[in-house]
Amino acid sequence: MSRTKREGDRGEAAVAAYLEARGCEILARQWRCRQGELDLVVRTPEGILCFVEVKLRSAGAIGLPREAVDGRKQARLRDAAALYLSTCETDAPARFDVAEVYAEDDGNLRVEYLEDAFT
Repeated sequence: MSRTKREGDRGEAAVAAYLEARGCEILARQWRCRQGELDLVVRTPEGILCFVEVKLRSAGAIGLPREAVDGRKQARLRDAAALYLSTCETDAPARFDVAEVYAEDDGNLRVEYLEDAFT
């Protein structure tokens, strides 16, 4: 397993723990389809279905992680989410969130969570 994949998995695990601590239920991790991958699919305590894109940045990296979720990436996420919804037959309200994960110099991860990051 590559270092990048290992770090990405660690970031996703940190976000999953962050969300579970807030009462969310993790429905899927790294859900793959022909349109791409949904990092996390989560149901909030209020019943909202969240498609969470996780972006990890190391200390000293330039730019905000959310900037990597550009229009093209958003379109792929929308397509993947539509396919997920069609396979799950759910009628819950849904949104797209972005979780920014910062790898600190001391090795700890810090999560900044952006609800309803795009439509």
